[in-house]
Amino acid sequence: MPLGNCFRHAALACAISTALVTTGFGPAAADAGFRKWIQDFYGTAAKSGITRKTYNAVFDGITDVDQQVIEKANYQPEFSSEIWDYLDARVTKFTVAKGQEMRQKYKRWLDVIERRYGVDRDVLLAIWSIETIYGDYLTRPDSTHHLGQALATLAYKDKRRAKFARTQLIAALKIVQNGDIPASQLRGSWAGAMGHTQFIPTSYQAWAVDIDGNGKRDIWNFPPDALASSANLLHRNGWVKGQTWGYEVVLPKGFNGKLEGRDGYKIRDFEKLGVRRPNGKPFGNQSANAVLRFPGGRDGPAFLMMRNFYVLKRYNNADKYALAVGHLADRIAGGGPIVQNWPRGYVPLDDDGRVEVQKHLKRLGLYDGNVDGNIGSGSRAAIREFQKRHGMKADGQPKDEVLKKLRAS
Repeated sequence: MPLGNCFRHAALACAISTALVTTGFGPAAADAGFRKWIQDFYGTAAKSGITRKTYNAVFDGITDVDQQVIEKANYQPEFSSEIWDYLDARVTKFTVAKGQEMRQKYKRWLDVIERRYGVDRDVLLAIWSIETIYGDYLTRPDSTHHLGQALATLAYKDKRRAKFARTQLIAALKIVQNGDIPASQLRGSWAGAMGHTQFIPTSYQAWAVDIDGNGKRDIWNFPPDALASSANLLHRNGWVKGQTWGYEVVLPKGFNGKLEGRDGYKIRDFEKLGVRRPNGKPFGNQSANAVLRFPGGRDGPAFLMMRNFYVLKRYNNADKYALAVGHLADRIAGGGPIVQNWPRGYVPLDDDGRVEVQKHLKRLGLYDGNVDGNIGSGSRAAIREFQKRHGMKADGQPKDEVLKKLRAS
């Protein structure tokens, strides 16, 4: 995951009147209240040092709210993602292979970044993948928004996010004023996240870096700047160099599950209690602190989470996110999948099966997204519709029985 009367100034008035003609909104279609909000907000921006020139450049041609932002802000998913679904969608054959490809392509820069910040390169690649699928998200139609318009829309329309949006809008204006990105290229997600590794404007101001020394912190067009910025964020929030995020572990029979979530234990303490890695490999630093966690409940895999797991949550404060980053990083580095079974309640599909599901759904006209095995909201909505049509439980799960029914349809 912020007053004046700028219509008295000819430059902005001209820009807006021109936009009313060229964008096709027309005076009746545009939101007069929104235009007035933009007009009035300049006073707040000016108090933060934003010049008229910068403000006019960012809002040039913006006459109406971004309806997609409103829809996305109000959207309540029908499907509540379980930890295993979250991982299935993000740790795939494609994201692993692409990460390994990017590892080679950006090796020179990753060497520099790793030496400077002490953050493992595979963790940075995993963040890049999960945030924007290695930048692919940034190229998709309708995936990004004009950031000035998006944040102004939230500030004007969304009472829950208004304060956040105003703060981020001021920070975004400062980014343009600083010369990091032209106003015309100030784009991001509906909630303001920007660039390859999705920094909100205030996080950009705090952590973004210029790794190539060209005077611009270009996280939109230069992946090394984005990766270095992510490394700087993690480094300055306490990343422990040379230490992993955690381990999948197998517990001995009769193990005391009440130790879940308790602080004060070290890796060696758990070893003495009979805790082992499923692949038989030794743990790393025996004296490192670790916390036992069951992300999918007591019937699912167990993990020992270390400090770096919690540092990852400074990027996104969700256990699902931190586990996905850590696990994908391990896979990019050549590690294997999670060994123990999640309590799914259904037979899951592998990468090839998920791709086949998407192909069938596209053939039936239910899905128009990418056929990549990434089962996101679009795929799940299509699966639910298919299940409804065939009298199945409409849970949106990419499971074996859905594929079998699709093959027979």
